[in-house]
Amino acid sequence: MRSRILLTVLLTALFVIASGCGGVNGCPVCGTTKADGYADIVNITVPEHNPTGEPGGPFNSFDISWVDSVHHLDFVSDRIGLAVVVSDTINNVAVNAIQGVNAVTGAGNQASLCDPSIPPIVSVFGNFTRFGCRNAPFHLISGFGANGKFGGFPGAQCCASRANGVNPMSGPDGLEVSADGNILFVGNGSSSVVVFDLTTMDLTKSPPTPPTVLADIPTGVSADYDGPLGIAPCVASWNGEAGSAADCGDDRADEMSYNNTTHVLAVINGDPGLPFVTFIDMSHIVSKTGTLQQQHCLPIDQTSPYGPYAAGQTPPTYPFQGSATTWVTPAAGASFNPPSCIVGQIYYDGAGGGASGGLGLSTTVPVDTVGGTFPCPDPSNPQTFGGVSGSAATGIPGIGVTPSGTPYTIPCHHGPIVDQTLGTFCSQTAPSSSCAGAIAPAGLGGMVWNTNTGHLLQANENSIGITNIGSVDEIDPRIGNPNGPVVINSFVMPNCMPTSVTQGPGDNFLVGCADHDGEAFPPNEYIINGTTGAIITQITTVGGVDETWYNPGDNRYYLAARDMPNGPVMGVIDAATNTWLENVTTNANSHSIAVDSTNNHAFVPLQAGGICTSQSSNGCIGVYAQQ
Repeated sequence: MRSRILLTVLLTALFVIASGCGGVNGCPVCGTTKADGYADIVNITVPEHNPTGEPGGPFNSFDISWVDSVHHLDFVSDRIGLAVVVSDTINNVAVNAIQGVNAVTGAGNQASLCDPSIPPIVSVFGNFTRFGCRNAPFHLISGFGANGKFGGFPGAQCCASRANGVNPMSGPDGLEVSADGNILFVGNGSSSVVVFDLTTMDLTKSPPTPPTVLADIPTGVSADYDGPLGIAPCVASWNGEAGSAADCGDDRADEMSYNNTTHVLAVINGDPGLPFVTFIDMSHIVSKTGTLQQQHCLPIDQTSPYGPYAAGQTPPTYPFQGSATTWVTPAAGASFNPPSCIVGQIYYDGAGGGASGGLGLSTTVPVDTVGGTFPCPDPSNPQTFGGVSGSAATGIPGIGVTPSGTPYTIPCHHGPIVDQTLGTFCSQTAPSSSCAGAIAPAGLGGMVWNTNTGHLLQANENSIGITNIGSVDEIDPRIGNPNGPVVINSFVMPNCMPTSVTQGPGDNFLVGCADHDGEAFPPNEYIINGTTGAIITQITTVGGVDETWYNPGDNRYYLAARDMPNGPVMGVIDAATNTWLENVTTNANSHSIAVDSTNNHAFVPLQAGGICTSQSSNGCIGVYAQQ
């Protein structure tokens, strides 16, 4: 009997060590039942990662995590594997990697096929084709031709370090899965959004069948990844010129939020330099109905490449859609040729020409400058398409109230710069004298649709020139209105750089706050009324947050607090009482989180480190659960 007991103890101890929860009370997989808060109960191995650099190196650069609780799958943007990693949230194992032909994971053999009716995506400021759909008649000057597959994501090897300032060139970035689990939206480094049909992904096969690409939608101007100089000039620009070089285009499509009722996806580009929000009607894409143009969000003029073109610039020659040998030159006056499903954009870039614009930027910088020297990066044209951006809050002082009840006046709110009277996208008129010197480029964080109002709540990290004031901006998408979306309100968030907004129960929203431009704030989070903007609760026991998640399964908020003063943690807040419950140690740069509402397990991507136990050299996805 004694020998059997000793053997049982030994086996249990070995299992505890292997599972990454040694010494944890109440670890579910360890056979104990004592309640003792949250713990990392097991770690998921991310495919094709190792410390040697071959093929991909450690799992040290990732972005958003999103859980589909319907099918119990976790999706993580993996910039080292150049793929979206898919994990089973019940069995805690990676089951697929959604990728293009350039991926490390699977060496591109399992690249997603593109719907054959999707034409090649090209742009005058560099092309989307390398990372878009390589459908015929695609080909590069080098002779590389079509293969009918998704090109892929740019990854992180060259440019994703937060320290070197070129994270905006990386990908995959923001992602989200529709509520029914059928559609995956992924932001890409080439200023585009890729839409995958998850109903075509078969995880029962070995290897799994990858999902088909339904659309690859430009939201701005891509960097010229495939040009003669590549992105080297843009990388140099980010290391001293805030990414203002023409080579950078509009940077990655990043944070996003999908409205499952109206089927409008909101996504940001350009953060942290010259950001803007794009609203995309996905209704025909997700339902696979309507005309070919509607189903794939093709350009307005399908015989010409996507715009825009710089004023006075001669459009280049591109292959005509429908023939691999016929080439056409678009008309010189074709300034815009937008994706047909974009319903509008909101600009937060504040780029002015000279000192009068508040930033002292050169008029030769090809982003939203004065005098029409260059067009807005907005592909929508109010004369031919509609979708004029607007802001009722532009240049209007805002008044807020701190949690203590003290009124606070914002001297000059930095919203989108537009001229609603003229109906232009970005007139870039000089600010009023009261705003002189107060405007700074905004930095946009996460966003969420308020299901109570149908409006978008957008985290604005740089509301004004004062670094300790951020805001949550309320945007009315005005679907069907020819004047497009408009910012209708701005909620003041003192001592906070808002990075995320998450809807909890009812009209309660958690605002994630982080440090600001090198200025570290004490831990600070807010729960607000999403309709009025009133601050309901201030929580000071967790802070330095990037991504947040609300889990209806246990009615709790989960926060990825990578910049807590004493080290990164996962914060947990009770959404019923709006009170903090616990902080649990994570790992450096652990900034994304998602929770399966079925088992209430939280999935946290972790860089290489001891917390990954047997995967300490490779990195992992930690699974956290309440004991």
